[in-house]
Amino acid sequence: MAMLEVRNLNVFFGVIQAIRDVSFDVNQGEVVALIGANGAGKTTTLHTITGLLSAESGTITLDGKDITKTPAHKIVAMGMAHVPEGRRVFASLSVYDNLKMGAYTRKDSKEIKQSLSMVFEAFPRLQERRNQIAGTLSGGEQQMLAMGRALMSKPRILLMDEPSMGLSPLYVTEIFEIIERIKQEGTTVLLVEQNANKALSVADRAYVLETGSISMSGDAKMLMNDERVRKAYLGA
Repeated sequence: MAMLEVRNLNVFFGVIQAIRDVSFDVNQGEVVALIGANGAGKTTTLHTITGLLSAESGTITLDGKDITKTPAHKIVAMGMAHVPEGRRVFASLSVYDNLKMGAYTRKDSKEIKQSLSMVFEAFPRLQERRNQIAGTLSGGEQQMLAMGRALMSKPRILLMDEPSMGLSPLYVTEIFEIIERIKQEGTTVLLVEQNANKALSVADRAYVLETGSISMSGDAKMLMNDERVRKAYLGA
């Protein structure tokens, strides 16, 4: 049984169907990428999985439990964290307070302190800037903060939405190195990313979304060498 199972998901915005019969699995310990052009439905899929949008039909299960109609805050408590597109840090709060907000579902102060130490170890720049106001950080630093904040909930599966968007090439490389490290430490990742080259380079498997439907799926390295994917998404 997969950790996350999405089956026949259909999502509408009014009369417009944004997601059409989308089905995919994410197994424990994997990085699975959802790639596709802007407007393909990638973010809508993530928002539906995390309870921010409602599905018209279909099912979403986490560890065999149906979470299709579960509120977002309860999904976080079940072990799923979401790093949203555009980072969405609490701009007026310090780095430290942003990270503490990520642990709001947890009660054990000793374990929270341990998680904070782990996040600072993974993101040394955040430790250097722990008292800095989040809104004054660079884009790359805010992305790191959004990732660190999500990790503070001690997730078993991390959903990431366009982590490279708007970042310099140097920061993009650093962010994807961190994703590799997160995977190595045992956290499962569902990655939505327009930079298909980077996404496929860190993923185990991938699904291609086109106009709300999955058009291709398979091993990430296989898709990277597929002529259709190369022409459409890799600039080859």
